Amino acid sequence: MPLVSPIAGDVRAIAGRYAAHLHHLSSLRHRLPLLRALHAHILTSGFVPRAHILNRLIDLYSKSGDLLSARRLFDSSPLPDAIARTSLLTAYSNSGLLPLARQVFDETPLWTRDTVFYNAMISAYSRASYGPPAVSVFLEMLRDGFRPDDYTYTGILSASASIPDLTIHQCQLLHCAVVKSGAEHRVSVSNALIALYFKCGTNEGLVSAHEVFDRMIDKDELTWTTMVVGYVRLGDIQGARLVFDEMDGRFDVVWNAMISGYAQHGLFFEALELFRRMHLCNIPLDEFSYTSTISACVNAGFFKLGKAVHGHIIRVGPNFEPESALPVENVLVTLYANCGKVDVARQIFNRIQKKDHVSWNAILTGYLNSRRIQDAVEIFNPMPSKNCLAWMVMISGFVHNGLAEEGLKLFNQMRNEGFIPCDYTYAGTFAACGELGALEHGRQLHAQLIRFGYESSNSAGNALLTMYAKCGAMDEAELVFFEMPYLDPVSWNAMISALAHHGHGDEAIKLYDQMVMKGIYPDRISFLTVLSACSHAGLVDEGFRYFETMERDYGIKPEEDHYARLIDLLGRAGRITEARKVIESMPFKPGPLVWEAVLTSCRLKGDMDLGVQAAEQLFNTIPQQDGTYVLLSNIYAAVGRWEDVARVRKMMRERGVKKEPGCSWIEVANKVHVFLVNDVSHPEVHEVYNFLDALGAKMRKLGYVPDTRFVLHDMEAEQKEYVLSTHSEKLAVGYGLLRLPIGAAIRVLKNIRICGDCHTAILFMSKAVGREIIVRDVKRFHHFKDGECSCGNYW
Repeated sequence: MPLVSPIAGDVRAIAGRYAAHLHHLSSLRHRLPLLRALHAHILTSGFVPRAHILNRLIDLYSKSGDLLSARRLFDSSPLPDAIARTSLLTAYSNSGLLPLARQVFDETPLWTRDTVFYNAMISAYSRASYGPPAVSVFLEMLRDGFRPDDYTYTGILSASASIPDLTIHQCQLLHCAVVKSGAEHRVSVSNALIALYFKCGTNEGLVSAHEVFDRMIDKDELTWTTMVVGYVRLGDIQGARLVFDEMDGRFDVVWNAMISGYAQHGLFFEALELFRRMHLCNIPLDEFSYTSTISACVNAGFFKLGKAVHGHIIRVGPNFEPESALPVENVLVTLYANCGKVDVARQIFNRIQKKDHVSWNAILTGYLNSRRIQDAVEIFNPMPSKNCLAWMVMISGFVHNGLAEEGLKLFNQMRNEGFIPCDYTYAGTFAACGELGALEHGRQLHAQLIRFGYESSNSAGNALLTMYAKCGAMDEAELVFFEMPYLDPVSWNAMISALAHHGHGDEAIKLYDQMVMKGIYPDRISFLTVLSACSHAGLVDEGFRYFETMERDYGIKPEEDHYARLIDLLGRAGRITEARKVIESMPFKPGPLVWEAVLTSCRLKGDMDLGVQAAEQLFNTIPQQDGTYVLLSNIYAAVGRWEDVARVRKMMRERGVKKEPGCSWIEVANKVHVFLVNDVSHPEVHEVYNFLDALGAKMRKLGYVPDTRFVLHDMEAEQKEYVLSTHSEKLAVGYGLLRLPIGAAIRVLKNIRICGDCHTAILFMSKAVGREIIVRDVKRFHHFKDGECSCGNYW
């Protein structure tokens, strides 16, 4: 169509041609350059556009994102009408500039307004999930005498669904207004009503939503989707499926919603079966179908099926836009990373055209879970725009890979680069402090957490509780627990576990019973913690009772780790015969966790034959595990079978297995001091040896005698006593007594189990110096005070 000539025809014909050009531009995707050229032609032609041309220009500039030009045109108009004001208001709201949209609304005189104008403002608030302001505009509309239409009710109902703590009574009031207006049978209005009732989150709301649904004469794709999603969000998957089965249309969105619902609620077989049916019924598969299905495969561990879906995508070759393909590519990265194919995940990651934060975090998580720390660092450092989640993934990844100190350094780097940590980042950092026993550092982070307003966060609160417990500060751990605004199952499990590891078995099982009485169902972790509590406290009958309730009362099938805890409970109590019967009654073949529990029990109670059997099983399954060789060697050494000890050590050398060196550490003046066995590297170690020699004399007067049975080498008695005196936990305790203020508790952490002689020695130390000494080894805590230990010598 040729451009309009400045001298062609009369005004009406020129206006018509300009209007036709503008209508043509409205159908173009990249219209802005042509729009500006046409506008320039209008200005230079001498033609003075009427309102409908100006309104169309304002509308097209607004939709093209050129708000400045739209505003200039609006301001140049002598008297903008409702259409121009509605276009500008909508443009501002679509760009997220709600204050400017409201300004246009407030500055518009009443006589210029119409129902469409009010609808635009209500819809703006609705899209932004601002319920109360939308209701305010709706009430103002009624007061001003304007009659709401279908679009008004659709907008106000959608906006009201975002009101916090929405009640069923409020929903019913709006429903009454809809019925009085006669708009209830409009599909869009009914859809919004259904969504509103579901938002209440009550059974009454669910019933009302279904009543609206049943009264609908016509139902569209959104109707079915809203019903299915509503039931899914309320956790009623069966109800969602009943609605789905009623559907007679081929709405792919509804199928996707049902698959996603199954996946979200752990019903992975059902999700995959529905995906298969969707394919067989020739329902179009899109990015949502593939993303939900592959996510189900990842979460269920069905990696072969996930790869099969990936193969289907490759064969079909769906022509996704980059934005549509991104969720599928991200979940494929996660799939291959989780099944140990992190190099394949990296190839998919490299092919993603427009990576988002999910892409980066997926590959980071894959490398960290595969213990490929350097690869994760090489991905993380050049990331174009790190967000809080990426820092959290890296910090948590360091901690879970035994690099807690590096995790703390990364947190400090994050703060130095100006990032404000989120509550999940603090949770990861608290975990690092807990692993290191860095109590003072953890307290400082706790103060930061409060300053940033995260003290009500469950994730941070649970991690904080665990950090204090791991640092031996049980009073502070209990204070965090009792001050948490909401206790979720993780909170209860963390507190029960803390009490168990500190030797408070009776308190732990009382807290477990209290949790159950409050209506919180225990999960598999709950049973692991309560069985540990019973094991550490020697509560054998109680442990059996809790074990039996797992499947009988809660439908939780005991897994290998539960059986391992039960066997540990029996073994510590010396009931080896019963432990054998438990192993024989297991519904599956015992694995490493069970045999490790058996071997530990045999080491404590001296059952040679069963110990050797357990060790042989572990040699076959986890031959590189150094603890097996050490425990078996200890069993032989305890009865003086030095040739067998030498044989086990030779086996270790031949298999390239290295024993983890024992070390202990203590935090003094915000610095962690590490001591090894027979340490000579610490700058103050000689002063520590001299102090311990003097303290040893006092301990002998109180009755301490070194227990040389715990020297697992064939040597003279005097040499054995010297070896015992250089154990790392003794050195760390001695350093704490030298350097910490008088009256301060001594908190020492050890990477392996405390030996029997050190346990006895520290009992006498606590009595000789009148100090509380807390030692955390790899299994539990020991609180020494006045010559007694919290474990009651049952460990």
